[in-house]
Amino acid sequence: MSVPASTLGDAIQLLGRQTGTSIGVRDVALARVRVRAVSGNYTAAEALAQMLRGCRARARRVAAGSFLIERGTFEDAPPAIARPAPVRTASIAGEAPPPPVEIVVEATKRDTPLSLYPGAITTVDGNDLSAGDATLGTDAVEARVAALTSTHLGPGRNKLFIRGIADSSFTGPTQATVGQYWGDTRVTYSAPDPNIRLYDVRSVEVLEGPQGTLYGAGSLGGIIRIEPEAPQLNSVESSAWGGIQFTQHGDPGGDLGGMINLPIKDDTLALRAVAYGGIDGGYIDDTRRNLDDVNRVRTVGGRASLRYAPGNDWTIDLSGLFQSIKGDDAQYADRDGDGLTRGSAIAQPFRNDYRMGELVIRKQWGDMQLVSSTGLVHQYVLETFDASTADTPKAFRQESRIDMFTSETRLVRRSENGSGWVIGASFLSNVARLNRELGVRAFATPQTGVRNRVDEATLYGEATIVPRTWMSITAGGRVTYSRLSGSAEDVPGYFAFRVEPQASASSDETRFLPSVALTFRPLDDLSIFARYQQGFRPGGLSLNRDYIQRFKGDRVGTAELGLRYGRGGDAPFDIAITGAYTDWRDIQADLIDGLGFPTTNNIGDGRIWSLGLAARWRPLPGLQLDGALYLNDSEVTAPSEALIQTIAKGPQSPVFAVGTPASAFRFDPSSSDLPNVAGANARLGFDYMTALGNRELRLRGYGRYMGESRLGVGPILGQRQGDYVDTGLEASISDHGKTLSLSLTNLLDTRGNRFALGSPFLVREADQITPLRPRTLRVGFELNF
Repeated sequence: MSVPASTLGDAIQLLGRQTGTSIGVRDVALARVRVRAVSGNYTAAEALAQMLRGCRARARRVAAGSFLIERGTFEDAPPAIARPAPVRTASIAGEAPPPPVEIVVEATKRDTPLSLYPGAITTVDGNDLSAGDATLGTDAVEARVAALTSTHLGPGRNKLFIRGIADSSFTGPTQATVGQYWGDTRVTYSAPDPNIRLYDVRSVEVLEGPQGTLYGAGSLGGIIRIEPEAPQLNSVESSAWGGIQFTQHGDPGGDLGGMINLPIKDDTLALRAVAYGGIDGGYIDDTRRNLDDVNRVRTVGGRASLRYAPGNDWTIDLSGLFQSIKGDDAQYADRDGDGLTRGSAIAQPFRNDYRMGELVIRKQWGDMQLVSSTGLVHQYVLETFDASTADTPKAFRQESRIDMFTSETRLVRRSENGSGWVIGASFLSNVARLNRELGVRAFATPQTGVRNRVDEATLYGEATIVPRTWMSITAGGRVTYSRLSGSAEDVPGYFAFRVEPQASASSDETRFLPSVALTFRPLDDLSIFARYQQGFRPGGLSLNRDYIQRFKGDRVGTAELGLRYGRGGDAPFDIAITGAYTDWRDIQADLIDGLGFPTTNNIGDGRIWSLGLAARWRPLPGLQLDGALYLNDSEVTAPSEALIQTIAKGPQSPVFAVGTPASAFRFDPSSSDLPNVAGANARLGFDYMTALGNRELRLRGYGRYMGESRLGVGPILGQRQGDYVDTGLEASISDHGKTLSLSLTNLLDTRGNRFALGSPFLVREADQITPLRPRTLRVGFELNF
């Protein structure tokens, strides 16, 4: 072979043609680095090692005949070459493992090395998400992160919780406790998780919260940041994937998708696009309507990104994303029977249509960077609940329309020793409309709805100093001004006079959220950290049947202490242990009124103790074992009058005897734990890779225990759920960009009870469970061109 001295981007294209291998590089700056000439009788791996010598970059084998060029460690990289991507590589059995590359936490907004990050984090590398994993969306992340839990009404309807900070089972006017981000743009505000499928994703970071300083309102429990693959300016790439699913006791399903990356002008302009679709076959039978497998779900989506690099270290990214989820019926079953049947008077379809547009502009000056991002989001959510009486079929329909505009500009400076700072300003405007109707569709009557608007303007900053090589200090703060306004919609005429005094309201709030953290590094691979940070959510208007009521903003403060050994990446062993105490004031939560209607109110003050442990061990080349345990203990320590009246044994009216003093009711501490978060979650997994000639065999598997939790607060929502084991196994074989896979989920065909709610109007009967999808086999393929 003979490859002359040139830029890395040109050199690997020539080397790939001469050796018949696939060689990629994701970093534009790295692709422009000059590399040395290589000539002689070398393998592709040997040639890459020669070519990259002295460049502070390395080649990682990702499959037989496929390599990815990555940057060196943060400390060694020159300013012109940015931090390494967060990766977890697995060496192939029989090969010497490559030198460790430290994970970098991108969600800190200034790319902090993992060893210097003072907090609990889990990173999922996009290379570890197979096409089968990607079809699961957020469920694939939940299966890997013990601190992350979810409700399970169905894809596109769920609420996410991190670190035991869980408010309720329903998605109402309250802001989510977990901030979700797609790159630099917020995904949701007062809406359920859209469950974006994770195709062509570079990484997913889950930061335990609160994260108020950097992310503001709605990050009480933490944040989930998904980083998609960016357009590549110098290489044509394409891939396709698909699979067929066979579900025991249910209908078959399948998925299909593809990606293409097209340079339009070398080094300047490129397009990357993804399209996909899938059907998840149903497995719930409705005995009352004599229908089988009623809960089929169909998903279609896609996205496109255009990258423009005009020169002088400017980069402009314009992207758009859409996804539509349509469920034919609800996912729950009756507790009696075999766990996969129920009797419903009506169908309960649901839908989530999600649209997002994003513009991100970046400019690099040595070790400083300017980032400006602007996003537009529209989400439409339709839910139908069975509200039938003994003699009359009746549906309760709820439509939510959420429009959000976000804009943030920040200036970042980072140094090789980990010190640096970030300052920024942001603006957010979110308008959410909730409309409801009750009755048979042709004769349904509108119920009182609500419209909430939140406008937020923010200034924030955070800085890290390194007074000693073994110690760093981080401190920051965020000032947020929020204007809240709301009004009632579709108010029945006979309620107009009674509701009018509260039918609209507005208020202003100014919040300051401080944070401080210390990190000690007595050894190169050992970090000990302590952190205190706050988070908040603004208030708003909610519904109590046909009455409008206001709820206050809530606030959390969390103190945590932890240690981390290892740097992640390819280190032979790493472990992280974190303990935290959270004080939660004026908790916002959704309750059930006396007639079954969901409503929102402040339920009082509470506290949460949590302990998390995660470890990975690589005893042999190609083999990785992982384990995690998360313990949680929560309590509503000072219940509000609204909560006590809700759980009181007394009048079952939609206003819960408003005006009765709290002292008139008893509060049972045994039912005061916060909902949807188990006392214990645990996971064990393995990942094994080995070479079979020119092919690569990969085996992966996991078992996850979900402990027992409570559906909600109070006797009406006191049903227990959880206490089950979920399992999965996948085998794949790859040969020069072609992969065949076989995966099996729920190996034991466990029914379980993921969520004890189907319809709030039937929850008093305490007979609703949401089973796991029965044992499912997927046969899939992936092609890379």
